[in-house]
Amino acid sequence: QVQLQESGGGSVQAGGSLRLSCVVHESPYGSDNLAWFRQAPGKEREGVAAISISGATKYYADSVKDRFTISRDNAKRTLYLQMNSLKTEDTAMYFCAASTTYQWWSLKPAEFTYWGQGTQVTVSS
Repeated sequence: QVQLQESGGGSVQAGGSLRLSCVVHESPYGSDNLAWFRQAPGKEREGVAAISISGATKYYADSVKDRFTISRDNAKRTLYLQMNSLKTEDTAMYFCAASTTYQWWSLKPAEFTYWGQGTQVTVSS
C-alpha cells in the first residue's frame, strides 16, 4: 500500500513563492515515479510536473516549466515542488501522485495509481 500526504499550501500574492512537500509511504520506497497535479474549480485535473525514480528525468507542463522545480529526496521519502513567480492562474488544489505504469512521463492522471488528498494553493492579485 502506498500513502501520500501533501503539505505547504496556502495563500500568497502574485509574484510570490511557495514550496509544497509530499511525504510518500511505500514499500520499498523509491519504486515509483512521482508527479504533481492540480485542479481548479470547473477545470480538468492537469499534470504539473513529473520526476523519475532516481530523480534524473523530469517533465514539466509548458505553463510552469520556467517557474516551478520538482525534486525528490529518497532518503527523506519526500517529493517537493518549488513554485516561484506565482500567478493567479496557479490557484488550484495540488495533488501528489505515484505511478507504476510505463507512461508516467505523459503527465496523464490515468497513469497514476496512488494519490494524496491535496493541498490548496491560492494566489491573489
